[in-house]
Amino acid sequence: MNIIAEIGQNHNGDMALAKELVILAKKNGADVAKFQLFDAKSLFSKKDNPWYEYNLKTELSYDQIKMLKDFCDSQKIEFMASVFDEERIGWLEELEVERYKIASRSIFDTDLIDAVLKTNKPTIISLGLWDKDDLPKFIGNIEGYLYCISKYPTKLDELNLSKVSFEKYIGFSDHTVGINASCCAIARGAKIIEKHFTIDKGMYGPDHGSSITPVELAQLRKFSDDISLCL
Repeated sequence: MNIIAEIGQNHNGDMALAKELVILAKKNGADVAKFQLFDAKSLFSKKDNPWYEYNLKTELSYDQIKMLKDFCDSQKIEFMASVFDEERIGWLEELEVERYKIASRSIFDTDLIDAVLKTNKPTIISLGLWDKDDLPKFIGNIEGYLYCISKYPTKLDELNLSKVSFEKYIGFSDHTVGINASCCAIARGAKIIEKHFTIDKGMYGPDHGSSITPVELAQLRKFSDDISLCL
């Protein structure tokens, strides 16, 4: 069972904090440390966006991404990134990433998805904004699709996990508070859990409040390992 610690923007633009999060992700059982790689001015609207300046601050440069990839390698944890434009796919190819992640907000960006799939690297795709019953029919090295609801945070009674087949979906991108929803998905057969990760839920930023802490990550890892033993 793969646990992806979604550091995302929770480094707040501080590379010392980013490194600390990588260390804590590895120490507490994550298999992957994941970041977000974007051009903030192109991806985010300034209008009616209270987080616009934060988005600018958390944009990662090529040199920062290279440093983080090298640091993840030194910590023996997989580096992964959600990528939002073709230029940055080129960056990740130079750094020889193992896999790609397509975020829910990019599910209708066919040019971006086609460019990622042309790398022939395994690709995980979140479907938080997918509005059809059938899965997308992309052609390429799709590792699997993640069940997701794009609300931050998502309420537990909005999940309807009893109706989700983890034969159809490879896993769950969880935006609820706490780990109970992820534990439910694991028990029902999810092979990948993606969860935002922070050292402090009270820190400034849009994702910290619905992220898990190192203690919660360790609990999630133990639950996953115990389920494997039971089965």
